[in-house]
Amino acid sequence: MVTVAVDGNGADLGPAEVAAGAELAAASGIHVLLFADAAKVGSVAGSVEVIDAPVSIAKAADPAYAVRATPEASIVQAAKAVAEGRAQALVSGGSTGSTLAAGLFNIKRDRGIYRPALALPIPRPGSRPVLVLDVGANVLCRPEHLVQFAHMGSAFARAVMGLEAPRVGLLSNGEEPSKGTPDLRDVHERLSGAEGAGLNFIGNVEGIDVIGSDRVDVVVTDGFTGNIALKLIEGVTLRTFAAVKAAGETSPYSHVGALMLKPALQALRRHSDPELIGGAYLLGLREVGVVTHGRFTRRGFRTAIELAARTVSEDVVGRTRASLIAAGAQRGAGTDGVPANPTAA
Repeated sequence: MVTVAVDGNGADLGPAEVAAGAELAAASGIHVLLFADAAKVGSVAGSVEVIDAPVSIAKAADPAYAVRATPEASIVQAAKAVAEGRAQALVSGGSTGSTLAAGLFNIKRDRGIYRPALALPIPRPGSRPVLVLDVGANVLCRPEHLVQFAHMGSAFARAVMGLEAPRVGLLSNGEEPSKGTPDLRDVHERLSGAEGAGLNFIGNVEGIDVIGSDRVDVVVTDGFTGNIALKLIEGVTLRTFAAVKAAGETSPYSHVGALMLKPALQALRRHSDPELIGGAYLLGLREVGVVTHGRFTRRGFRTAIELAARTVSEDVVGRTRASLIAAGAQRGAGTDGVPANPTAA
């Protein structure tokens, strides 16, 4: 039985909602260590063990300092449980910055990793998902970080998504190599040369290519740009579904048409529902980390916990590590450290 450590604080709907999701996940054979305010959780059933941890640092302005100064915080205790072997995976619905800092200080970076990255497979209707990284772990990235993100994303896509030669693109404001900031032009040059050995690097891609085309499998960017792109995609998706629903209520004829399209629209909505995706992978740690939306309901937390357990069972960390080693993408970086500019997305 896989044990998943869950930070129950920081979620928008409170610890009780996270606990309800943990109960649903436990019903599928997962042991959950839930670190949260026990008074707000109440009683739980199944293989869910509640550890009273009422202190939250989800809103801390300086996540790295908060992790160091607040060892009793729920996210810190959850990360320590993974580091000590009491759990095999970490799930958090709190801030990305606090989760990343707690993971770095306790679980540690995997050997040779400069910076962990938050990687999210984003559904594309009618096609396979596109993996985007970083979507929120690092606001500022140096060129060498983005180069390694390209290798990490490609390794993950091969090991987990089953792609033999995933197409890797660098997110920029134009396809030409001359486009983008000086750092992006530097990254493009590196990935086009020796540092891109083993990659199927297709060059720059634009925002429309993330989900609007089928020409790229892995999109590389910094956490600032990636997080904004992710939230924009989610916002447009929600607004589009709302507009379609409103259009179906404008007249009796449109209502009949909406009823006929309802099954197809429901299937499309399920395909793009973030709660059914579960969350983003925190790639680059020694153990599994999954970061969810703070606004998730119990359904989303259940999916996130099940995703984390499945990631452990399928040895995603080990397979990605092996793929990185085979590509020569590990650069001998240290195994400790904290993000210089963790986001609070």
